Amino acid sequence: MQFTFVTLFFNLVEGYFQDSILKRAIDKNLISIDSLDPREFSTNKHHKVDDTAVGGGAGMVMNPQPLYDALDSLKEKDEHVHIVFMTPVAKPFTQNDAKRLAKKEHIAFVSGRYEGIDERVIEAYADEVFSIGDYILTGGELASLVVCDAVSRNIQGVLGNSDSLSVESFETPLLEAPAFSKPKNFRNIGVPSEYLKGNHSKIRSLKLELSECKTKYFRPEQLLKHRIRTSYEK
Repeated sequence: MQFTFVTLFFNLVEGYFQDSILKRAIDKNLISIDSLDPREFSTNKHHKVDDTAVGGGAGMVMNPQPLYDALDSLKEKDEHVHIVFMTPVAKPFTQNDAKRLAKKEHIAFVSGRYEGIDERVIEAYADEVFSIGDYILTGGELASLVVCDAVSRNIQGVLGNSDSLSVESFETPLLEAPAFSKPKNFRNIGVPSEYLKGNHSKIRSLKLELSECKTKYFRPEQLLKHRIRTSYEK
């Protein structure tokens, strides 16, 4: 899988891949990353990539010409590249999206800056548009990294133990049950006794109960989805 980051600040992105799971994925040629800087395509003598907003308003907007030319050059090299724009005014990114996108061969993330990207660029080039939450970031690089990380984990071979994926939150409507490590007792705080008895059936039952409790507290709408799904399966 190839990931291309269309960004003015690739140095903000590059460091994320220098350690841990994603570095090993690069070393094993499971994923690769590269970048495309719209500033290099600007026809402005000062290589500007932003301008004032038409119709007024605070802040600057990334203008279309550098992005049009940058994305044209990308599609000339790979006409099948899947272009994703990150913006808070889009549908929420989910685990199902991560699993689906993991089947692509080449994804390009377009990271906005300033007050956003000229809408004509998005209309012309976006295969998908995602938001990672109802808040505003300084730029789209962090959002692009979030999606890239989530997608990468679903590529075969990236995780050392692929079974890890099946028990994570959002593989079902329920949040993942609490996890505990050794020691069994730390600062006089123990772990659920059922975890220590080796009865895997009872452990699964307890984990389901704890998952439901956590989901009810943090994400009650997900618990409703779980109950509806369970009723259909009966």
